[in-house]
Amino acid sequence: MIMSGRPWRRRPAYSGRWEAARLSPVVLTLLIAGMAFSTPREIAFSRLLPTAPALAAAMWPVLPTVLLGAVCLLLMIVLSFFHTDLGTPYTSAAIVAVTLAAAYGSHIRLQREETLFQVRLVADAAQKVLLRPLPRRIENIEIESLYLAAQEQARIGGDFYEAIGTPHGVRLLIGDVRGKGLSAVGAAAAVIGCFREAAYDEPDLKGIVRRLETTVTRHSAAFPVHDQPEHFATAILAEIPPGGGRLRLLNCGHPPPLIAHADGIRVLEPTVPSPPLNLAALVGERYWVDTVTFAPGEQLLLYTDGVSETRDDTGRFFPLAEWMRRQNPRHLRGLLDQLHLDLLRHSGGRLDDDIAALALRTTTARERGVLGTEG
Repeated sequence: MIMSGRPWRRRPAYSGRWEAARLSPVVLTLLIAGMAFSTPREIAFSRLLPTAPALAAAMWPVLPTVLLGAVCLLLMIVLSFFHTDLGTPYTSAAIVAVTLAAAYGSHIRLQREETLFQVRLVADAAQKVLLRPLPRRIENIEIESLYLAAQEQARIGGDFYEAIGTPHGVRLLIGDVRGKGLSAVGAAAAVIGCFREAAYDEPDLKGIVRRLETTVTRHSAAFPVHDQPEHFATAILAEIPPGGGRLRLLNCGHPPPLIAHADGIRVLEPTVPSPPLNLAALVGERYWVDTVTFAPGEQLLLYTDGVSETRDDTGRFFPLAEWMRRQNPRHLRGLLDQLHLDLLRHSGGRLDDDIAALALRTTTARERGVLGTEG
């Protein structure tokens, strides 16, 4: 999950139920033993005792699994004193064989879990490089971020964002690489790395986007994908100049940002669409920068299409603009927390695409004075 400016992690939704399920081998053992003692010999519930260690192998370490098998074997021996002709030797042999197999299976499972844990550590490190934690404030701009991977166990995907304070003002990037998997992650990393350099060097947004275009083209040629001959990415570059009051936007085929203010919502559609990254050679290198007012206290939401194209069971898209009108424009963290919850609620708990969002607000002079006094 996201903390302040940090990529979100999904917490296990059923951790409490999982902890209860870990006791199921014990419950199963007690249930079988109780049925075996309380029913006639002919029913022979005792023959089900090998299922308990088999179930334990799926969730317990090796030693507890073996101990449970020993308990089941002991129960079988005790049962043989109360009921004769239970086939005790055969059932006991089955318990021993299943317990040994279960112990081996538990050992293999633990090894794979350790391998998966190490892979996730590497993925977490990669994400911190690709989507490094954003500062909560750059100059007089408050910033919060949201990231959700479509796959439940994923750590990184093809959506990306960045925010940097430069001599030209606060510059922002958000985008979405076509496709999923490691190829999309590589392209996203290339775009972000280029932006972090170009944002300082280039005097305007058109210079930045041309360098991003070159980077994606080179990356696509260097790392072709079998079923995807070319990478391309939609993106928005934004700039809040020193002193604020204005917002410059260059939209390369990306969903339009939203600005929330006291009178409602503005959808910032581009005056002239600019081509997505790595498609300028096909549709023409025509970049257009829009300038709009961005007053103190107003709230800007940048997002990827995973937000606006989240569907419910009937296929209806998430009503982002209507949703934004109902939110409190002063609390960015609460806004993104609520967006996360409402997206999951709208989609029935399943997201089909990666999601990234940035929420920004220019603080007022009074707020800056209060913060300065507190500091």
